[in-house]
Amino acid sequence: MDVLRRNNVTLHGEGEQTLLFAHGLGCDQTMWRLVAPHFDGTRVVLFDHIGAGGSDASAYDPEKYAGLGGYADDVLEICETLNLRNVVFVGHSVSAMIGVLAAARRPDLFAGLVLIGASPRFANDGDYVGGFDMRDLEELLDLLEKNQLDWSAAIAPAVVDDAAWQSEWRESVCRVDPVIAGDFARATFLSDHRADCGQVTTPTLLIECSDDTLAPAQVGAFVQAAIGGSRRVILKATGHSPHLTSPAAVVAAMRDFLETQASPTTAS
Repeated sequence: MDVLRRNNVTLHGEGEQTLLFAHGLGCDQTMWRLVAPHFDGTRVVLFDHIGAGGSDASAYDPEKYAGLGGYADDVLEICETLNLRNVVFVGHSVSAMIGVLAAARRPDLFAGLVLIGASPRFANDGDYVGGFDMRDLEELLDLLEKNQLDWSAAIAPAVVDDAAWQSEWRESVCRVDPVIAGDFARATFLSDHRADCGQVTTPTLLIECSDDTLAPAQVGAFVQAAIGGSRRVILKATGHSPHLTSPAAVVAAMRDFLETQASPTTAS
């Protein structure tokens, strides 16, 4: 299957550098509309994960997508199909870890990573604070399996601190096939990619909100320590989606990073 059709890949602009935007759980590429258009002179690539937006859900393989590695494979396939180099991968939430996996496997493709609301593990584990007890995560996933609408209502306030955005996010969630949504949620909330963060050699920018129940400050501190040389920007904002609620601040942080750490000449 043509990967560009499978993942509903769209291209905008041109330039030596490429920004590849990857959306979070329950979203699609339209969630980048307040950020992506602000990078003139750059090639912008948008896509939908399988099951989301305009992707081809018939390409869904439960074995491939049981973990985040299958999604990372899709990212690398998009890069290879388009012959992309000097890629700055911009990933929100679960896609932050998808970007980590992709960059760890193929550092030669990436000039930088921008990880928004990154969390390598949502469950608490000993001294590690992920923000949730495992029992709470299992209950949350059970609710999704039983009622997608109720699940979206329960988690929406943590995803974005704005009623209008909550409504849009919930509608987006409920358009995804329930089986695919449940599998992706389990791959997201039950995964542990702490060790993978330590394999990243690509220049990395971490962007997070100062008040985020899904990825608390301790998580951001862990990721910064794990990814050597990474830069961390904490926005004075609430929620898990600053690209929706504080887009100007996200654009400013990204521009500074692109100019100082992720220029095409810094690519591996």
